[in-house]
Amino acid sequence: MTLPDADRDLVVAELGRDPTPAEEILFENLWSEHCAYRSSRPLLSAFDSDGEQVVIGPGDDAAVVSLDDDTYITLGIESHNHPSYVDPYDGAATGVGGIVRDTLSMGAYPIALADCLYFGDFDREHSRYLLDGVVEGIADYGNAIGVPTVAGATSFHEKYEGNPLVNVACVGLLSADRLVTAVAQEAGNKLVLVGSSTGRDGLGGASFASEDLAEDAETEDRPAVQVGDPYTEKLLIECNETLLDEELVESARDLGAAGLGGASSELVAKGGFGAEIDLNAVHQREPNMNAFEILLSESQERMCYEVAPENVERVQAIAERFDLGSAVIGDVAEGNYVCTFDGETVVDVPPEFLAEGAPMNDLDATEPEAAERDLPEVVLSEALEAVLSDPNTASKEWVYRQYDHEVGLRTARRPGDDAALLDIPEAGTKLAFTAGADPNWTDAAPYDGARAVAFENATNLAAKGANPLAAVDCLNGGNPEKPDVYGGFKGIVDGLADMCSALSVPVVGGNVSLYNDSVSGPIPPTPTLAMVGEADGPSPGMSLSGDGDLFLVGYPGDALGGSTLLQHEGGSDAFPTLPDDETAAAALDAIRAIASEDSTRAVHDVSHGGLAVTLAEMVTEEVGADIAVENVVQLFDETPGRVVVESTDVDALVSLAGDVPLYELGTTTDNDYLGVTVDGDYVAFDAAKIADLRDVLTHELD
Repeated sequence: MTLPDADRDLVVAELGRDPTPAEEILFENLWSEHCAYRSSRPLLSAFDSDGEQVVIGPGDDAAVVSLDDDTYITLGIESHNHPSYVDPYDGAATGVGGIVRDTLSMGAYPIALADCLYFGDFDREHSRYLLDGVVEGIADYGNAIGVPTVAGATSFHEKYEGNPLVNVACVGLLSADRLVTAVAQEAGNKLVLVGSSTGRDGLGGASFASEDLAEDAETEDRPAVQVGDPYTEKLLIECNETLLDEELVESARDLGAAGLGGASSELVAKGGFGAEIDLNAVHQREPNMNAFEILLSESQERMCYEVAPENVERVQAIAERFDLGSAVIGDVAEGNYVCTFDGETVVDVPPEFLAEGAPMNDLDATEPEAAERDLPEVVLSEALEAVLSDPNTASKEWVYRQYDHEVGLRTARRPGDDAALLDIPEAGTKLAFTAGADPNWTDAAPYDGARAVAFENATNLAAKGANPLAAVDCLNGGNPEKPDVYGGFKGIVDGLADMCSALSVPVVGGNVSLYNDSVSGPIPPTPTLAMVGEADGPSPGMSLSGDGDLFLVGYPGDALGGSTLLQHEGGSDAFPTLPDDETAAAALDAIRAIASEDSTRAVHDVSHGGLAVTLAEMVTEEVGADIAVENVVQLFDETPGRVVVESTDVDALVSLAGDVPLYELGTTTDNDYLGVTVDGDYVAFDAAKIADLRDVLTHELD
């Protein structure tokens, strides 16, 4: 990738001269889609980021949200899509490392991770190869640095075959007095680079992430993929804590996309300053590196700190104590962003122009057409088996059992439930954490599918009795220069924004990843959402107790568009009708109240795979269920915003549901069977058969 002629003309007009080679490659990367959001930024104003609890919203390394006056959390999300195709292990591992350093740069300690993974059809050998490598990379890195992976999702869809997605979210914890930002504070302060030495790995990673993947990407683009070292990252985490303890950091920025050039120029630009940087001062691990290699290397485990001159010696002493390299590379200054190398000035540009001057794209968008209803005839037993054993709805235990989800001693509810729960005794509360998207939904109907993604994540929190605090999104799309692709991308942005606003969930940050296109075609528009909420009261599990009867709470969508059933059986349908904004918010309030009621024994949301999968996940080896519905649509409708409730007090349930629809499904039983009656047809599977059907990942991968 090279700097386009139109961009180069803008640079020449601003500088009054031709750019140097180092400047040209710096603009190429910082003005890339990956860094500058040239195609997406015009759409992102749709999101509401304000809220009483929001301390820092979009624009910093991570968002900051208050739990109380003294306790804050950070929330961030990143993508590492192209690197994870080229090198699944290192691509995914360094994605974890990057989002953790974004957390550190805000003054927070990372306490939990969520990973959302998207691959081609599970029956393809290449998809399994990528899955295995990505999960191993996440597990090895996350486990080694001692940050639990507690939530996430794993999806399969044919359109990811040539371009998988790896989206990773991180929650951090800090006290209010430790807050740091990526905004330079004062001219004359020093810029100190701390962490690993700089090599040639990850060169041009930002521009690489802004191109379609070529057929030979797995071999030709390997130099653009970073290589991580989790043990150095762990040292960096603890070093960062010590620097904060001693109040030695004025501002900080993680070295991610575009490396040192990106981090240092954005840091000073946000503060309205320039910089004077000596690239020869950067500690290097490879000989004969040139200026733009030093500037743009995306070598991992590095942080750029702004430090008062009198504290530099102490910062370097602490770095040495943790066996980390450090170097004073320059100063925060008035004027331009200036870099020298071998005594020559190789960069001398206005920092704000470099960081914010990229022109936005004005692209055409074509909206997709809604599908018509053409439902197939199904055999109930065969349909149940197909949906329960589908890799998208099947158990993901094979994935999350490889992660350490209890390190740190905060995990109150493990992966596998609607939402993870983390103990936050500092604020006297629990934090609920959920993340995911459904590519079948957004491929079928980008706008309504994205509304459903937001609704489903909020329902996950409500089912655990939690009130949503904030969300971050990772918006993944194909080549935006194609009108149908950009139309789908615009749909997911608007859909996510509208539902989050309706539910009063501020979207406080995020990431955009476009050009996820390959010889296989564009990916489905994929709006990964990570959402957190507070759970102050009781938080029911999803497993049946056997004490109560079963009810369905929420508004049905009465359609199968985007459903797992249609993926297997063929046919078509419109996407389910979701409740309007006011009704959706009321439904969540009712679910939250029901989940907190003493007579509620179990709650589980209805979404992927519909009511059939929800019930299959609730039965145990000791407790079964016997339910009846009127038709196949009711059994496999995936409309979110609904939950199955086991309750011992019908009157209390009716009162708490209010105007929200409440349907009696059936009863729990003292055996291990799930019995389902649909329009007179009866099918029953025992817990062992259900477990066997749903364990398809383990069967195929172990």
